Amino acid sequence: MEIDGIISAIVIGIVIGVLGRLVVPGRQRIGILLTILVGIIAALIGSWIATGLDVADTDGVDWIEWLIQISLAALGVASLDRTRARR
Repeated sequence: MEIDGIISAIVIGIVIGVLGRLVVPGRQRIGILLTILVGIIAALIGSWIATGLDVADTDGVDWIEWLIQISLAALGVASLDRTRARR
């Protein structure tokens, strides 16, 4: 992965993390940096899954890839929030 791919993954990860946090109902007890980290990881894993399903490179906006990434980010934020609630 080149530097422009890494930078774009970080920027997309920030957006994905914030959108994933908005999807989860209620108040989350994780910080913004952890949300961004979850978003970056969800963006990378979601891209990998979308490529495996052959829905990553389509004409126009890749809505299915975005939905996969946002769903993964929401799952990550919700699971981290639950682990923070137990402490």
